[in-house]
Amino acid sequence: MLPNIKNLKYRNSGNFFLMAGPCVIEDEVMAFPIAERIIEISEKLQIPVIFKASFKKANRTRLDSFTGIGDEMALNILREISQRYNVPVVTDIHTADDAKRASQYVDILQIPAFLSRQTDLLIAAGDTGRCVNIKKGQFLSGESMKYAVDKVRNTGNNSVMLTERGSMFGYGDLVVDYRNIVEMKKFDVPVILDITHSLQQPNQTIGVTGGQPNLIETIARAGISVGADGIFVETHPNPKKAQSDGENMLKLDQLEKLLNKLVILRKAVNGFN
Repeated sequence: MLPNIKNLKYRNSGNFFLMAGPCVIEDEVMAFPIAERIIEISEKLQIPVIFKASFKKANRTRLDSFTGIGDEMALNILREISQRYNVPVVTDIHTADDAKRASQYVDILQIPAFLSRQTDLLIAAGDTGRCVNIKKGQFLSGESMKYAVDKVRNTGNNSVMLTERGSMFGYGDLVVDYRNIVEMKKFDVPVILDITHSLQQPNQTIGVTGGQPNLIETIARAGISVGADGIFVETHPNPKKAQSDGENMLKLDQLEKLLNKLVILRKAVNGFN
């Protein structure tokens, strides 16, 4: 199942679709070479691709953590990426005002996991008419995401996706329950597996989220095997220097190798069905 989104190529390739990009727009130039490389790989492998980056980060642990370069500047960069590379783009929103403003620049509005029960936010996103990707709260079951979908659909907007991104396992770790992917597909929406945020280790005492990027391929292969429609991955040329989520990102030069393996696996899974 693929979302009905403008400029989403290779819809009939039989591949999963890909949401990929850096966690956040860090400056005026960094996102463009990342987008170019992601699109180059997706063209080669015929993977439908959506470029992802947050225009701001509103849910950082520490007060001194990077939150963005300015809303308008970041949103304009996202729009320019969409126009230059003819690719749909997605960004996170945190308030009803964000929904109205960001919808003028991007194709998909993403509801962060912490905010997946915020009724006003979900309705505001639905009212824009844009596709809405709701990340499953770390504290919610797959079954309970039905109500988040209902809130958006109640606006008359049926373009909804759900993303699995792990469940809290104690105070400082996450675990992926793959049953959630199966359960959320019952709502007749595309279901995505966020393979990098699922490997976060939050609530570290230093105030910076940790991660286990060495398990990215393991999580991704399992997600494809159980039928995820899409894969979400944050990637950066140098994760150690990334302004956000560097500890769980995939290094950009490893992306093609990973996607090659997942394309092969997807064909095998399709052959069994």
